[in-house]
This record gives sequence, structure tokens and C-alpha cells, in this order.
Amino acid sequence: MNHDFKYQKNPDFPQRYISPQKLFNWLQKNYVALLTEIGKSTFGQPIFKFSFGSGIIKVAAWSQMHGNESTATLSMLDFLYSFESDLALKQTLEKSITLDFVFMLNPDGSEKWTRRNTMDIDLNRDYNQEESVEIKLLKNLISNGNYDYALNLHDQRTIFTTDGVNPATLSFLSPSENEEREVTENRKKSMAIIAYIFENLNKKLPNQIGRYSDEFYPNSVGDNLMKAGIPTILFEGGHFQNDYLRQETRKFYTEAFYFAILGIINLNGSTNNFENYFEIPENRETHFDVIYRNVTLNTDFPCILDVAVQFREDYSGGDEIIFTPIVVEVGDVGKKKGWKEIDCTGKFFKCEKKYPKLNEVQNFEIV
Repeated sequence: MNHDFKYQKNPDFPQRYISPQKLFNWLQKNYVALLTEIGKSTFGQPIFKFSFGSGIIKVAAWSQMHGNESTATLSMLDFLYSFESDLALKQTLEKSITLDFVFMLNPDGSEKWTRRNTMDIDLNRDYNQEESVEIKLLKNLISNGNYDYALNLHDQRTIFTTDGVNPATLSFLSPSENEEREVTENRKKSMAIIAYIFENLNKKLPNQIGRYSDEFYPNSVGDNLMKAGIPTILFEGGHFQNDYLRQETRKFYTEAFYFAILGIINLNGSTNNFENYFEIPENRETHFDVIYRNVTLNTDFPCILDVAVQFREDYSGGDEIIFTPIVVEVGDVGKKKGWKEIDCTGKFFKCEKKYPKLNEVQNFEIV
């Protein structure tokens, strides 16, 4: 099956931040017949499964396991909205696949824009202990669903590039099943899907698609699903140039999601061209958000150094998150680059203190 996908952004969700209540109300208004409440979060918020299609191939997917990673939720909303102008494609997909999509697995963390749930548990490291109600709900869904594939949908930080120059706007991973990182049949199946995505999207997003490290995590969801026999594809939505609100990223994420579904349908369990997975460059940790170069401090002795700043994403109410600059490195950061670099040679370091404070909000100006 092949069909051109025409991306359309869902106008009801223009921001990166998504209120759980707004999402739930919208889903109930527009797709109530396709919704099932699979349980409630620690704070009693509903967690919904959206069921799309009636095809023989079954896929499970979930978004916002980490509450401050909203790109997958937005992409699924865009994916559905795009069908409004292409009902033929929608009907074709519906006949070929059954997709159970869990919107906002961690609504408590999503509401506060925090990675972890309200008990400070990282759901992606809770597979074995099952200390969170949210991971129990996900595991129960998957154990009863007889799924052929799983899509584990995340975001990644701005620090990653594919080559030391271009941001890793999208990265993918076929998780390992053991510490030896053995390339098993399950891994080959998920590698084949990722290779299919890469083949179809690389021309639109050249040099900005990466491969995440396949280090084995014995307590993570993806690694354990692989061990359980379900080919799993990890998505990571990352930085795009000058796009901290990830409007471009969500577009490419949506297209990657579409190609994942198309690849699952077309390959139907085969491992064709899985070797191409290894042609995708592995993520490199090379960048800070901002680097101030050659900063002359107001010390009693000569001191010229670099200061690296990373934006912390905060939510304090309203419609959108805010970006708070945090000093993350002071000294020689010559081996790293900044998405923005400011040469401070001959400029004045204006600060109440003589030097910037590590791990605190940026307390200086360059004038």
C-alpha cells in the first residue's frame, strides 16, 4: 500500500503545552465512540485508549509517558486531523490496521509539565517494580491486546545532533533484549520499520534523523516488550533549528508516525532491509542551547572563560511553557557547540556577583 500523506496541523492544539482536561474534552467531543477509559492516574485523571481501524495487524502506541514530552500527543492529533482532507487514505488504513493509541499515559505529569508522575516515578523505568498505577494500566493493555508491534513515543533534549552540526530532530531505536545487544528477529522487525521511515523521510529532513543508543535497560518498557516478543519502535522528537516550541518537529514526527504505520502494513512482519537501520547516524551529545564565548569576569585577577546555558522548560499556568536559562557549565567548553553562540570579546559582564553560578538561573547580562 502506498499513498501520499498531506500533513495538516490540528488548529485546536496550536501550542506545545496540552492541558489534560482540554485534550480529554476534545477527544470525547470528537471521538467518543472510539474511546475507552482504561483507568485513572494517581490523582484520578482518566487515561484513554483511542482505537483506530479494524485491520488484522494490531499496533499499540502511547504518548506522554513522560509528562513534559508532548510531541507525540500533538502528532497523533495532527495525524487524525490530516484525514479530514483525505478520507480515502483514512479508510484504506482503517481496513489494514488496528491501532490502540493511549493518549497521555501520565496526565498528572503532563498537567504540571514534569517528566515523572505525581509520585516522582519515572514510568519508563517502572516496568519490573510496577510502583505506579499508570504502568500497570499500560502493561495490562498490552498483555491482553495480542499486539504485533508497539510504538513507544518520546521527546529528547536539544543537546543531541546527528553529526555534530545538525540537530537530531527525530531519532529512533530498536531496543535491545539483552546486555549483549543481540540483533534478534524481533529487533530486526523493528529495525526494518525504522529503516522504512528513514528511507521515506530522509530527503525531507536530510542529516537530521538519528539513531538512539541501544544500551540495554533491564527495567525499561521498550526493552522488556522486546523480550516479551513484541517488536517495539522507540520514537524521539528533538530539536529543529530555532524551533523550541517544536512546531516543525511535530510536523516531521507526524509524518514519521504515518510512515511507521505504512511500513508495518507493507512489511507485515518481514525483516526486509533491516540492515539499513545501521546506516542511520547514531546520536551525538554535542550542543548546549547558548554558549557565551570569551567572557571576562569581574574578578580581582584576569579570568576569561566560556559559559554554557541550557533552557529549562517550566509551566506556571497559561497556555504555554516558558524557557528559563540555567547555567550548566563554566570554563572551557571548546569541545561543545551552542545553537546560539555569543562572542563576548571586549564586552562587559554585568552581574551582581563576580561570576555566574552553576546550576542556577542565569544571573548576568553581556553589554
